[in-house]
Amino acid sequence: MSVDASGEAVVEMNSGEVEVDLETMFYSQYERLSRLIAGVIRDRGRAEELAVEVFLKWSRHPKAHGKHAEGWLYRTAIRMALNELRREIRRTRYESLFGFFSFAPRTPTPEDVRVAGETQQRVRLVLSSISSRYAELLLLRNEGLSYDELATKLGIHPASIGTLLGRAQQAFRKEYTKRYGQE
Repeated sequence: MSVDASGEAVVEMNSGEVEVDLETMFYSQYERLSRLIAGVIRDRGRAEELAVEVFLKWSRHPKAHGKHAEGWLYRTAIRMALNELRREIRRTRYESLFGFFSFAPRTPTPEDVRVAGETQQRVRLVLSSISSRYAELLLLRNEGLSYDELATKLGIHPASIGTLLGRAQQAFRKEYTKRYGQE
């Protein structure tokens, strides 16, 4: 084992490839991988668990070591995050299908409540800054009104609703992006 120019512990293999030590790789990549996974699944604690699982998987696959180790870790982290999302969707769907079983409802965490409050505040601010006609159209559509009901409520020709709704969504998206960036 030797130390490379960046100060990382590396193991020189017979083929000339360089293999990074598990501990070194863990300390250098763990935080970024857990943030990446948390960005997908929106659960910091579960993301940290999945990041550890990624490193365990990496340690069991010697072919993944070497100069492409970092790419392998990121691809695996994304795949595990997406699998976690699918698992959560399936679990929610099954629980709703079999609602007669006494599954305990998921209680929102304080983080969930805070994020939801921030999102509501942002949406309200953006709605207040776009045209009132567009804001009204978006709010009514969000309430589940059909195009015909929207036309009746707003006194607009029914054929115009689709176009106006598209413009309203575009105005909302543009204002939201201008204020808060891409999410």
